[in-house]
Amino acid sequence: MRNCILVLFGLLEVIYFGDCHHDGLGYKPKLAGPALTATAGQPWPKPQLLKNYNQGYVVVRPTLFRFELVGNNCDMIEDALKRYYSIIDGTVVVKAGPVNKARSNSIHKAKPWKNSTNFRGYLDVLNIHLMGPCETYPHEKMDESYEIKIDSPDIPGKGILVATTNWGLLRGLETFSQLLFPTEDFTSLQLRSTLVVDYPRFPFRSVLLDTSRHYLSKKVILQNLDLMAMNKYNVFHWHIVDDQSFPYQSKTFPELSERGAYHPYTHVYTQKDIADIIEYARVRGIRVVPEFDSPGHTLSWGNGQPDLLTACYKDGKPDGTFGPVDPTQETTYDFLKLFFKEISDVFPDKFIHLGGDEVDFSCWKTNPRIAEFMKEQNFTEYAKVEEYYMQQLVNIVQSFPNNNSYLVWQEVIDNNVTVSKDTIVHVWKGNEISYEAELLNVVKQGYRALLSSCCFPGTLADKQLVLGGGPAMWAEYVDSTNLIPRLWPRAAVPAERLWSNANVNNTHEAAPRLEEHRCRLLKRGFQVEPANGPGYCPVSWD
Repeated sequence: MRNCILVLFGLLEVIYFGDCHHDGLGYKPKLAGPALTATAGQPWPKPQLLKNYNQGYVVVRPTLFRFELVGNNCDMIEDALKRYYSIIDGTVVVKAGPVNKARSNSIHKAKPWKNSTNFRGYLDVLNIHLMGPCETYPHEKMDESYEIKIDSPDIPGKGILVATTNWGLLRGLETFSQLLFPTEDFTSLQLRSTLVVDYPRFPFRSVLLDTSRHYLSKKVILQNLDLMAMNKYNVFHWHIVDDQSFPYQSKTFPELSERGAYHPYTHVYTQKDIADIIEYARVRGIRVVPEFDSPGHTLSWGNGQPDLLTACYKDGKPDGTFGPVDPTQETTYDFLKLFFKEISDVFPDKFIHLGGDEVDFSCWKTNPRIAEFMKEQNFTEYAKVEEYYMQQLVNIVQSFPNNNSYLVWQEVIDNNVTVSKDTIVHVWKGNEISYEAELLNVVKQGYRALLSSCCFPGTLADKQLVLGGGPAMWAEYVDSTNLIPRLWPRAAVPAERLWSNANVNNTHEAAPRLEEHRCRLLKRGFQVEPANGPGYCPVSWD
């Protein structure tokens, strides 16, 4: 489907940056030791404002620390506080073992960090102020802003997290957990006297997973949602089906997965699986936007839905192969109406991704029914057949009372398909023109846009139509064995470009923070790859 496995949103080089150079054969460090030194207590993505009041710090003792909530509460917040208690408790690195027990006890008694003039006391409570009511499901206009004060002049020795919404509270808890780093003796956690004022640059920050080329287990999808939350992504773009397999288990059309999945029992997502994934994402402030790509990329659909696809002809006869969805038959739209109504009921998000990319016209060109249809409609180009199909599909989706908004891939616009101006166009490739020119072409026509590529120089008005974007993990060579290490920490890079201020673009400054972040994710139990060349983490993967 794509000519690459992973498309990143700029600053890709930060992943390979180190204080060394590479001659194609191996690293040549200037000095012995790691390629660079990781930061300590620097959050990723970088907040809009992070200011240290002074050289002071407080110390958090995990066994004594607690959150105190002021204001509104709900099950989502209770769930989040339990998660972050566990994360904070697990941040202390070294435990006394049989070999180092005596040394550890000696250091523990000494508490070198307590003797410093910068030690400002213990922080045993983080006061959390939720200013507004809990919202149920994350949405396009969700407020993710928050503010953190630690040992500020107005609350010396204390800590506070303030957010208007539960979404902001979730993002603030993640940042707070990343501000913590082990004390010198690894017995407690240190926290600088800090002010954080933060909010996202873009409202739509997505990670796309393809679960058709290779089936991804529910377990690894949930792990990826954890990692997305730790990097402040807020949309799981689920490219759930494609040519190769149809793992979505439909209630209305169960034969789609029974005949179209790699295996009808072991390689499908049941309705319960999907509900569990949506709920797991919801309580982490992540929307789930499903993609059911058509009229192309639908070969697996045809196994369970006879006469849906266009029969290809050779020498005047069907040759046994099939092309895109057949747009000439009313039965096609009867099926689509029922199927997408189910999708709108199963997935609570307002948006559905309708695809529309890479439609191969070669099969349509051989089919006599398509030729007759074009004659009846006075169509002279096959792009008009695609336009007709997409218009019917859009009309169907827009007829639903709630989940009636949609996204399409850029080819729909490239092929001059006429769609409504509230369509969101997803740009992923440059054709004869560059990514930037492609995106500019889309927004100049008044469409809102997403970008799964590099950054975009346009006018302020143009940029206001760019909602965001994110990396795409296509699964031709990815399954549950290698998804996490291949995607992470690479996907952390576009996460920062999507969240942080536009001026956060210095790879030299970012690399040590990414090194710390990689070690942080590893410490939390995720098998993420090295990011910056030779080095080490205090805790390595077992």
